[in-house]
Amino acid sequence: MESYQVVETFVSINGEGKKAGRLAMFIRLKGCNLNCSYCDTKWANERKAPYELMRTDQIIDKIKNSGVSLVTLTGGEPLLDKNIGELIGSILMLPKTELEIETNGSVPIRMFRERDARLTMTMDYKLPSSNMEETMCLENMEELKPWDVVKFVIGSEEDLIRAKEIIDRFSLCEKAIVYFSPVFGMIEPARIVEYMKEEHLNKVRFQIQIHKVVWDPDKTGV
Repeated sequence: MESYQVVETFVSINGEGKKAGRLAMFIRLKGCNLNCSYCDTKWANERKAPYELMRTDQIIDKIKNSGVSLVTLTGGEPLLDKNIGELIGSILMLPKTELEIETNGSVPIRMFRERDARLTMTMDYKLPSSNMEETMCLENMEELKPWDVVKFVIGSEEDLIRAKEIIDRFSLCEKAIVYFSPVFGMIEPARIVEYMKEEHLNKVRFQIQIHKVVWDPDKTGV
């Protein structure tokens, strides 16, 4: 049975994506291959970040004991773990459990091509202000399911323009659910809404990170 470097587990509301506002059991794995300018979980990505080595069965027990039916697997970048398939399969064996994977868009998701709506990919596309756009795995655009989410985290006017270019290039609104979300403190949310109106982005959804409104923006474990 495989083990995973888990930096934290907690129950909270899901802060963003199509499942926002719902209770979720969060499992945060250590490590990320990116270094986004606005990352709010850098502490979980550092080499010396404290973690608990947890076996698959221990994670499953924690999910069962939580009484929560939605699991969010996050990081860091959870898909970097070479054994992640075992954990995903074990979670989906739990009756009536839904699984959301938050992934940064740089790791191929093709290994999960055969999946149903119980497994949702919430995938970022990193825009210029992240300083990580060159790392994006564009082949992922062809692996999206209608219930998946593509999230554009926007910090500047340049980001808005680039997001529309990517949406148009890959016909993203026809393939998945698309969100615009502001980088906290970098751009006025109203400007994003105005841009959506100007460009008639009828199928794009606007969202603010709920957990940063309910709690202090720097608070962890929420």
